[in-house]
Amino acid sequence: MELRQLRYFIEVAERQHVTEAAENMNVAQSAVSYQITKLEEELGVKLLERVGRNIKVTQIGNIFLQYVKNALKTIDEAQEKINEYLDPHAGTIKIGYPTSLARYWLPTVISAYRDSHPNVNFHLRQGSYSYLIDSVKNGEIDLAFLGPVPMKDPDLVAKILFMENIVALLPNHHPLADRKSLFLSDLRTDPFVLFPNGYVLRKIAVEACQQAGFEPNIASEGEDMDALKGLVSAGIGVSLLPESTFNDSIPRFTVKVPIELPKVMRTVGVIIPKHREIAPSEKNFYQFLIEFFNKLEQYK
Repeated sequence: MELRQLRYFIEVAERQHVTEAAENMNVAQSAVSYQITKLEEELGVKLLERVGRNIKVTQIGNIFLQYVKNALKTIDEAQEKINEYLDPHAGTIKIGYPTSLARYWLPTVISAYRDSHPNVNFHLRQGSYSYLIDSVKNGEIDLAFLGPVPMKDPDLVAKILFMENIVALLPNHHPLADRKSLFLSDLRTDPFVLFPNGYVLRKIAVEACQQAGFEPNIASEGEDMDALKGLVSAGIGVSLLPESTFNDSIPRFTVKVPIELPKVMRTVGVIIPKHREIAPSEKNFYQFLIEFFNKLEQYK
């Protein structure tokens, strides 16, 4: 059973005329008749029968027609997906991202990319640090933003796009709210609001406090950036968060204060699988990211 036989059969069945079907497909009438005869012989049933000058689809032929049309539609859709996959200016880019990059950097780079690649679609998936790493390794996604960047993982290609400061977020009634900068040790007696255990931003904050000579008193936890900012706004405690999460705005009733000592920073970048080829559209986007942030660095 060949695809061309199925396509000839559909054309004849819908037009109920061999000559018209052949002309529409730019094929010789004899070729169409021959291929349909071969199809009927292989199936062992009569699909079409002649009624005067026209063709009539048999009862079993009508049943077969519906299945064949559905099958060819699926095949055609699969071919479209392959063509889309091979086109670096189209296709669907699957991106994983953490909550800390969701508000500013993710929409910024996607918007910039779509200006020159309007036919590209994006499938976005938010996840924790470990989830994003595992998803790239197991093929669930092929590209993920991360901070900090896991540079030593043997299964990943990791590229640092930029570095950013971790800053203190304080309630606006805090005694240090008017400071231009502070030492992290100045917050040793304050309650902290941080991400739960297992989140990399909690690890960064706790290790920074330990470097400053104290264990943070973690009074409350939140699983996303807005929750933590809301807790600080309510006066529940202070927090340590990436500076880029305040690019659009600083939450009401809070102030952002740079940390002078120790200097707390994180790398932010992108990871792709090391031992698996990624789609052309994703490879194109990956190169765009590197060039995009290189240009930003030049203008600093």
